[in-house]
Amino acid sequence: MLRTFRYLSVIEGLSLIVLLFIAMPARYQFGISGVVPVVGWTHGILFLLYFAMSLIVSHQREWSVPFWLLVLLVAVVPFACFFLDRKLRAMEESAPAGVVASSE
Repeated sequence: MLRTFRYLSVIEGLSLIVLLFIAMPARYQFGISGVVPVVGWTHGILFLLYFAMSLIVSHQREWSVPFWLLVLLVAVVPFACFFLDRKLRAMEESAPAGVVASSE
C-alpha cells in the first residue's frame, strides 16, 4: 500500500506542477482558458485520492499526527512530492517484508 501511495503522491505532485506552471500561465499569459478546468479537475480528484489514501497508509504505518500533517502539506507545495517520495522509499526499504513499520 505504501508503494501505491508513493506513486499517487508523485502523480498528484506532478498535477500540481502542471496546474501552476503550465495551465495557469497558458490561461493568464496566452488566453488559453480551456486547459485550467481539465487540469484543475484532474488535480482536485487526485488530491482527494491522495488525502484518503494518506489516512489509510498513516493508520497502517502508525504515523504520528505531525508526520501525517507534513504529508498533507506536501500536497500543496510544488516539487515537495519528490522529497516525500525519497522519505517514503526509505521507509519502504527499511521495513522487512510483511511487517508494518512506524515512521517515527
